[in-house]
Amino acid sequence: MKKSLFLYLFIVAVLMNVFTYKYFSSKGLDEVKTLTIKNKKLNASIDSISNTMDDANYFSLENNSRAQNYLENYQAKDIIEKVKQALLSYNDNKEGNQYTGQIKLNEQKFIINKIKVINHRWLIADYSDGTLWGEVILKYFVNEDETISFEIAESYLYPKELN
Repeated sequence: MKKSLFLYLFIVAVLMNVFTYKYFSSKGLDEVKTLTIKNKKLNASIDSISNTMDDANYFSLENNSRAQNYLENYQAKDIIEKVKQALLSYNDNKEGNQYTGQIKLNEQKFIINKIKVINHRWLIADYSDGTLWGEVILKYFVNEDETISFEIAESYLYPKELN
């Protein structure tokens, strides 16, 4: 009787191990399939974001070889930093940055916040006085003495939003 009981217990144990092995091996395959699908979706998202970034950076000095050739004596990153610093230095003026194209309307002065160097000649900047916001397109010139001069091409001040 003991032998048949141990035989039955052994058979039940073997069957449980077989079913457990089958369950966990198929569960692992399902997880691999799920992770593969998620990986494909993430790669598609990365490609989409990369394409969006390429489109957004199409108009930039870093990606414009013709503009870089025009500025042959300078590295793109160096000239971009130099132009940004030169333009931001005008924010210290007590009347505000003169290259916003706006006069001081209240106690706050207009200062430039963000700058995007488009190519070897133009840049776009965002400016504000804390309540009003605008954008300006500037021409910039690298002078022979390596100073930077600016000229306003177009400036736009957005109307104040009523809440």
